[in-house]
Amino acid sequence: MNKPLRRIALFCGLLVLTLLLRDNWLQYLKADSLKDDPKNRRVTIARYANPRGNIIVGGNPITGSAESSKTGLNDLKFKRTYKNGPMWAPVTGYASQAFGATQLESLEDGILTGDDDRLFFRKTLDMVTGKQQQGGNVITTLNAGAQKAAFDGLRKQGGKGAVVALDPSTGKILALASYPSYDPSSFAGNSDDDAAAWKKLQKQYNPADPMLNRALRETYPPGSTFKVVTAAAALENGKYTSADEKTDSPLPWTMPGTTTELKNEGNIPCKDAPMRVALQYSCNTVFGKIGSDLGNDKMLAEAKKFGFDEEQFTPVRATASVFSDDMNQSQTALSSIGQYNTAATPLQMAMVASAVANDGKLMKPYMVDSLQSSNLDPVAKTQPEELSRPLSADNAQILQDMMETVVEKGTGTNAKIDGVKVGGKTGTAQHGVANSENPYAWFISYAKLPDGSSPVAVAVVIEDDAANRDDISGGGLAAPIAKNVMEAVIDSKK
Repeated sequence: MNKPLRRIALFCGLLVLTLLLRDNWLQYLKADSLKDDPKNRRVTIARYANPRGNIIVGGNPITGSAESSKTGLNDLKFKRTYKNGPMWAPVTGYASQAFGATQLESLEDGILTGDDDRLFFRKTLDMVTGKQQQGGNVITTLNAGAQKAAFDGLRKQGGKGAVVALDPSTGKILALASYPSYDPSSFAGNSDDDAAAWKKLQKQYNPADPMLNRALRETYPPGSTFKVVTAAAALENGKYTSADEKTDSPLPWTMPGTTTELKNEGNIPCKDAPMRVALQYSCNTVFGKIGSDLGNDKMLAEAKKFGFDEEQFTPVRATASVFSDDMNQSQTALSSIGQYNTAATPLQMAMVASAVANDGKLMKPYMVDSLQSSNLDPVAKTQPEELSRPLSADNAQILQDMMETVVEKGTGTNAKIDGVKVGGKTGTAQHGVANSENPYAWFISYAKLPDGSSPVAVAVVIEDDAANRDDISGGGLAAPIAKNVMEAVIDSKK
């Protein structure tokens, strides 16, 4: 071969090698980034080329798929539909052709579209048989009756708020409601109507912020419901060893390092009150002084055992609740009655009630029970997992006894259920500059059946800007909702 031909052959070989390198670089090194590039419309087209699998509650789908309109430039074949969309939105999130996906719709997208690697055999079989690819199903832990009771209760109240219900023995989420809410179906496509519906839901156009998941993503001062954590800290640290031992609680009590007296609500028997009485009447002085005496470090350690200061993944992420460190004694006193910097999600306060009900064992909360392929073969199953032990069994039972007194003859009587032991704690949490805004109404509770089992623990928070300030209380606004949710779970067990 002469020299010119050798040069041409070498040049062509280099071109082929360059093409091979480029092809491998695109297919292997850049594949993930190209797949996730928002400008790559082929991924979106593939996602909506087939009906999505469903999110299931109690054996029934709460989602569906419908053929998209073929008008305009819409080349996406199917769009998502929802049954009782506003009620279930805090669980499902949304899957929109125009605006992407959130929550379970996003986290379990691979299962729902059928693209998950765990469905490899199913996908391969469908390719061989020429069958249209189908998505799998997400089986939730939710209880339909409890969710309806929670959502209907919030809607009837008319303000803003959230409800979380847990199974104390497993951590299963039985209800997860937030109000006001939104219908994910209203913007599931990519038409002008979908865009207009989306715009109306954004916070800058709708101050009620209906797309905020208040059950998982909003933190509130927990008010007196946090006194359950403070009581647990007193028992666990040996400051008091029973519910009926007199406490060292002078009245009036001036917070250390200040000239400010910590006030109680009304003329209630708080001087040296035992913790049972103090929880029954919700004595600020008793629990504020307990927190101050124990100190920031011990209070923080107990709060962390209940899950404070750490995000929770259900698998949907929940904002971390807050109990501060580096506080002085008076700040610790205020934090120990659920004020100052203390802030909690409704999920967090449901976890507190759940741990007490479960004899001191806190289970990790979760809302996905299992995953299925399109032909209902099991793909994955969630196993209950212990998160921590905030209390010993003996101390948990002392605290149960105290919380049951609150419902029997204290501030939580609106949560009574015939034939069932109910433990609870009310809270009315101040907020706003100089406490100028309407307080938040809280109630946390659990139910115990005659056989000793505890099928449900609940947290309810209500924020009602329109209510008469004097009419706002955890026992008046939140406890009836908690009662209805607990009854729904109990009825489903019959």
